[in-house]
Parts: sequence; C-alpha cells; structure tokens
Amino acid sequence: MSCAPAAVLDVLADGWSYAAWVVGTSRIRSVSPDWPVEGARIEHSVGLWPALLDDVTDVRTWDPEHGIDLVARGWPAGEAAISIRVKASGDGCLVRIDEDAVRGPGTLVPRPLRAAVLRARNTESLRRLAYIAERRTSSD
Repeated sequence: MSCAPAAVLDVLADGWSYAAWVVGTSRIRSVSPDWPVEGARIEHSVGLWPALLDDVTDVRTWDPEHGIDLVARGWPAGEAAISIRVKASGDGCLVRIDEDAVRGPGTLVPRPLRAAVLRARNTESLRRLAYIAERRTSSD
C-alpha cells in the first residue's frame, strides 16, 4: 500500500470503518467502546437487504504496531479466524490477510475451494482498506 503502516493500523483501530472495507459486511450495529482491545466486539450484519444476518466479530489480539487477530461469526456458515499483519516496505507497507473457517459448516468445504473464495474476497477487502488508508493519509 502507498501509505505508512500507521495509516492502515488506524483504519483497523476504527471499528466503525469495518463495513467500508470488509467485503460482505453491510452495516455496523455497534462497536465496543474499547475497540480494538482483546475481547472487544463489532456487531454487524452481512448480506443484502432483506436477507441480512446479524453476527459479530471479536478481537483475539491487537498489536498496535503490527496488526490484529479476529474471530468472525457468520452463521449459518460458521466462524472464521482472521489475521491481518502490517509491515513497512519502502515508502509504503505490506498488508496480509490470512483467513480460514474454524467452526461450523464452512469447515466442510474442501480447503482449496475455501481458499479460492477467501482469496478473492480478501483481495477486494485489501483494495478497499488501501483506498481508505491512503486517502486518510493524503487528507492529513
């Protein structure tokens, strides 16, 4: 991304921005006041109206210099573990998302198929995250 790691980490630390960059999230219902500390929660909805499902994403760990680990619940599909890591690279930064189903029916989908779907989704999520972080940087 064409911004400092801090710009990306600032977006990750803003729970209300989650729906703007996480593909599939349609709205945020609430964000824990202590987001993004361990145990904090975003209550969100996924899908398209009128077929919205209310679910949550919880913080497992937050490292304000390197990234965040989350557990996203998206029932009836199940739960996913997500790790987002940010590191400096030249004049910008590299951001990596690792995600996989950890509980529920999503784990029954063969791993190569899950990986292909998640890769496409997370590629777009990274594009959106970059746009927000880079734009915040340029407007400062």
